[in-house]
Amino acid sequence: YVSSGRGGDGMVHFHREKYVPRGGPDGGDGGHGGDVVLEVLPTLNTLQAFRHKTRYLAGEGRKGGPNNMTGRSADDLVIPVPPGCLVFDADSGELLGDLVEPYQRLVVCKGGRGGRGNQHFATARMQAPRTAEKGEPAEEKNLRLELKLIADIGIVGVPNAGKSALVRALTGLATEVAAYPFTTTIPQAGMMEFEDIQI
Repeated sequence: YVSSGRGGDGMVHFHREKYVPRGGPDGGDGGHGGDVVLEVLPTLNTLQAFRHKTRYLAGEGRKGGPNNMTGRSADDLVIPVPPGCLVFDADSGELLGDLVEPYQRLVVCKGGRGGRGNQHFATARMQAPRTAEKGEPAEEKNLRLELKLIADIGIVGVPNAGKSALVRALTGLATEVAAYPFTTTIPQAGMMEFEDIQI
């Protein structure tokens, strides 16, 4: 689950200064919400990090201030993914991107635009507007990530030689093991860590 940041609200404010009786509107704009960005990190080779953390929320934009001060925009939330990652919208099944190049980026949720302050609504007829915009709402999506896997090691052998049992013992993968040939009919991919190296 990913969600971008909501835009900050614009401000209704009027300039107040000594000897300036009618300073006029000076409410600032709200800041932009942060985008959610997937970035390819070439040193990654698994989706292991998403097993433990499944919710990613970008920061919200701050509201505008007086004296035409724009609220602070939120930083983008950058989520590292391995090369060969396919990004799908889990609800519609639509393919959003195929990330293969190192440091390639994909914006999956756009942050909300900040609302305009009352300084933008002043006209010749309405010189003291008490109107400001709300910030745009955040975007949210449920994503499904798939990895086009290229195995570092392949185990090939005669039936009932213990290939699946070996993979199960090394990686903890729940492969089917039985005392008859051709128990494993499709390739099984597991992952093991050895001295800070993932294989």
